Amino acid sequence: MSIPVTLIPGDGIGPEVVNAAVEAIEAAGARLEWERVAAGAGAVPTHGTPIPPGTLDSIRRNKLALKGPLATPIGEGFRSVNVALRKEFDLYANVRPARSFAGVETRYTGVDLVVIRENTQGLYSGVEHYIDEERTAAESISIITRKGSERIVEYAFDYCKANKRRRLTLVHKANILKCTSGLFLDTGRAIASKHPGIEFREMIVDNCAMQLVKNPAQFDVIVTTNLFGDILSDLTSGLIGGLGLTAGANIGKNAALFEAVHGTAPDIAGKGIANPTAVMLAGVMLLEHIGERTAAERLVTAIRETIASKEAVTPDLGGSASTRMFTNAVLKRLK
Repeated sequence: MSIPVTLIPGDGIGPEVVNAAVEAIEAAGARLEWERVAAGAGAVPTHGTPIPPGTLDSIRRNKLALKGPLATPIGEGFRSVNVALRKEFDLYANVRPARSFAGVETRYTGVDLVVIRENTQGLYSGVEHYIDEERTAAESISIITRKGSERIVEYAFDYCKANKRRRLTLVHKANILKCTSGLFLDTGRAIASKHPGIEFREMIVDNCAMQLVKNPAQFDVIVTTNLFGDILSDLTSGLIGGLGLTAGANIGKNAALFEAVHGTAPDIAGKGIANPTAVMLAGVMLLEHIGERTAAERLVTAIRETIASKEAVTPDLGGSASTRMFTNAVLKRLK
């Protein structure tokens, strides 16, 4: 029996890389039924909105979605289409693995860590406004709740146990943000006492950024608030070669959305040279989430072997291969 998944090709290079990922996921042996829907700037001319009601209905029905990068139209009433989807389905846990690739030259080797970010609160809560008529000053309110803090820290501990991770670092700024970050830290400490099997430590966010570039091997899993997680997860992507090699999962109680975390890259859209690795890896995360471990392992191995061989890598990785050539190389290994 096939598992239904909402498929959102997205904008810019989105359709190119998503189509490549679908081929690879299917070749890995997963039995999925794709329901293609629209979202992002490309949906506006036809549907009048970047998030059509039919797209929301599809995600509610299937509870699983795979998407490419989305552009947010200017003046459409959305700060971000991605943020709107996370809020609509309360996708409170953002999971961003960063693992080194053989064949990709970076300053570091052996990086293997995960950033788990609270995905719905903090400075991305959307409570901001100008405070004078001339718009010369503005304020933004960061909202941190005990419930939100509890569920993301509990999720991080559960993730460590399920994935045989031994260390969890809670990142905060409680030395300055004593109420908001202080609440997150205090909540984390209380939950850590219930999980003695996982090594727990605390780290101030600016020190964490420095430590990541000094010695990323000291980290295993990081859990933090929304803004800090947004910044640190891009930093960890840089440790392994960039956003083109990084996937993300957005997990909630009733839905899960998997995505490439890079942008729409309009400068290369339609040229057939985009790297589909990130969306393929998002597919790996989706397969793991639904228990298709064998297919997930086959797919990630084929991706990594293709990149390591350097026989068909795209320009962003120093090669000259097209999206099609890279995809064919992955498919060849899956066969």
